[in-house]
Amino acid sequence: MAETSTREAESSTEPISGPRPFTLKQRISLSLVSWAGYWFIRLIGPTLRVSVSIEDGGVKTIADRPLIASFWHSCIIPSAYIFRRFSIRVMTSASYDGEYIARIIRRFGYEAVRGSSSRNAATALLGMRRALAEGWTVAFTLDGPRGPRHQVKPGPVALGRSTGLPLVAFHVSVDKAVVLNSWDRMVIPLPFARVLVRVGKLISVPLNCPNQDFARSMEELQAALDRVSAFSEENVRKVGSDEFPYYKRSAERELSDRATG
Repeated sequence: MAETSTREAESSTEPISGPRPFTLKQRISLSLVSWAGYWFIRLIGPTLRVSVSIEDGGVKTIADRPLIASFWHSCIIPSAYIFRRFSIRVMTSASYDGEYIARIIRRFGYEAVRGSSSRNAATALLGMRRALAEGWTVAFTLDGPRGPRHQVKPGPVALGRSTGLPLVAFHVSVDKAVVLNSWDRMVIPLPFARVLVRVGKLISVPLNCPNQDFARSMEELQAALDRVSAFSEENVRKVGSDEFPYYKRSAERELSDRATG
């Protein structure tokens, strides 16, 4: 895709809810934390040994778009590096925590659409829908910003019902990591860790479906996230084997560029 077209698309999907006012101390902290987080991911990321595994009925490549993607908050750090520069729009909380996450991921080529299930939800979903209409993939850290852990929320299904675009769930497991004692059990990869990305089959949500079908799609998304999480965790130590070869990002980016160029 031409550089000018990319800039135009990005400008039309800028975060549509204005930044929260932060104190001077918070602004300083945000600047330090966001830069430290960026450089940590930037330095650790290239050492990770990544494999991508896709269920039958799933996408052709992880660069496919437009899609409505969902994953758990705990794997946001490795995900930020693996999916960088795919021009994905990510819903992030309007909270202080959401602000530093938005600043970090923006440096990896993502666009943050601000909002959550508890704040600015309707406005944020409109921003996500606009991004889908422009051909971008959107992503939800589905149990964020504060849980409950590993429990789906209705945002992706609502977008699927209004757009007719498919949902996809994925999970990123790491074999060597620091796991924080936080609500989400945040995973911080160690250098040269093996990483397995498991991507689920596509989930279709009927356009303007009734509430009964909506609830069924919620259950299907929950089951998909549970399934890909279990698979990824069980097989991450096999990364580098014939069954789970290392991921070659350059070839996939070339396919993505051909599809959108």
